[in-house]
Amino acid sequence: MKSITSKFYIPLLAVLIMGLASCGSMSTSPDKLISDAEKAQEKVAETSNNLEELFQSSAGYAIFPNVGKGAYILGGASGNGVLYENGSVQGFTEMKQVDVGLQIGGKAYTEVLFFQSESALEEFKSGDYELTASASAVILEKGKSASVDFQDGVGVVIMPKAGAMAGVSVGGQKFEYRDR
Repeated sequence: MKSITSKFYIPLLAVLIMGLASCGSMSTSPDKLISDAEKAQEKVAETSNNLEELFQSSAGYAIFPNVGKGAYILGGASGNGVLYENGSVQGFTEMKQVDVGLQIGGKAYTEVLFFQSESALEEFKSGDYELTASASAVILEKGKSASVDFQDGVGVVIMPKAGAMAGVSVGGQKFEYRDR
């Protein structure tokens, strides 16, 4: 019985995980994506006062308003985002993540990448960009200030939207960028 159960549930869970992960990358019109990113920016900024300052002072930032992540040991996440420079839309970006480890569940969240310098922003815009395995994210909690740690000129902020999941990681995320 155990082998039948394993043969049935493991592929089913794999399909579910990849389905959840692809939720963030469903094609969305550019106007809708920009509108969602602007709403997400407002929510992120009102959650923590010092993040509004980061939106103003960063060389640029990318907002992924709807990232979907699912995992049962093997995990995946994806989402589409908007890249801003000096408060103006510069282009669009797509994030993909696949990871393996002790994790289970599914969730939706907003992710923001802050670029501390022009060189970090230009590196992101140059094509395929990847966050290193040692990258960490600040998880926003309403009413608490968020201190963003920058690594290689990039700071990551995550604001949970829905779902429950044990284990959070951003290392191993790959990004593609295209101009507007």
